[in-house]
Amino acid sequence: MLNLPFMRLLQLVSTTLPVGAYTYSQGLEWAVEQGDVHDATSAQAWILDLLAANIARFEAPWLAHMMTAWDAGDTEALRTLDAQYLASRETAELRAETLQMGHSLRRLLMGLEDFPPASAEQLQGFATPSYVLAWACAASAWQVPPAGALGGYLWAWGENQTLAALKAVPLGQSDGQQILATLGREIPPLAAAALATPLASACNFAPAFAIACARHETQYTRLFRS
Repeated sequence: MLNLPFMRLLQLVSTTLPVGAYTYSQGLEWAVEQGDVHDATSAQAWILDLLAANIARFEAPWLAHMMTAWDAGDTEALRTLDAQYLASRETAELRAETLQMGHSLRRLLMGLEDFPPASAEQLQGFATPSYVLAWACAASAWQVPPAGALGGYLWAWGENQTLAALKAVPLGQSDGQQILATLGREIPPLAAAALATPLASACNFAPAFAIACARHETQYTRLFRS
């Protein structure tokens, strides 16, 4: 349905959202350096595997539960969820990434005239919000339906990874569009599953991803910050 919450979701998932997402590859750059990702096929496999095994199984359920807590105004639950999410970051770069993007998104939201004052005040109470926490706040404040929010979050992550692959591999624009077309098919069931996932069942076990992110921290030549 074309309504204001839908338009706000488009704003949140836009690549023009000024939070610095384009400066991060989340280990993809190291995978390119090692030759594990070297063409469109391997780039798509890397992105889809990470989406299914980690982002949709961990970050998306965390986002859903954060939205529920924002809707209820449960600050204590939000602090616990945010602390647990930050503790899950495998490397210093990943932790710095989510904190920088969370800070940038909060600053953006504070400057928007139609952002609900009550939500702005509650978000201001977090000294260093993660990006997921700030994103969940925006989605809740703008009354984005949870299913749409999770699908949009996964799409935004996948699109940013695709853009990173276009630069780092490098790939052509048509290759990127094919990856996005595949993502479009995969995301709806992943978002639905994430929405029904209890926190106790959320899992971010992806050893190759953690190793790639750790190795990126000492990579000699790099375009990205993670």
